[in-house]
Amino acid sequence: MRTGNEPLTARSPLRLRFWLSIWGLLWGVAGTAAFALADRMGWAITCAVLTIVVGADLMMVVHRLHQGPHYQPGRDVPPYEPLHDDDPPPPGHPGPPYGQQPDHRDGAR
Repeated sequence: MRTGNEPLTARSPLRLRFWLSIWGLLWGVAGTAAFALADRMGWAITCAVLTIVVGADLMMVVHRLHQGPHYQPGRDVPPYEPLHDDDPPPPGHPGPPYGQQPDHRDGAR
């Protein structure tokens, strides 16, 4: 269900990004070491650059996670505030398209 205030209440999957960054960091380090030992310096440099990028992303994710629940709500915070029939639309909400009536699913019109 879309409420129109998604940009205000959007949540980022930081925990998933954290674990994917750890996974990428492990593979990047392993790839750098394996290609360096195999004397494939082009691939080793590519893996090293990828490891640096993944490490920078991991540092940013950890920083955002440490900022607390204001920036990363927990499981007990709902992802949106349900819209009630008597509430006015949020500011900047265009309303229903021209010529259409709002959908009243509860049968009251």
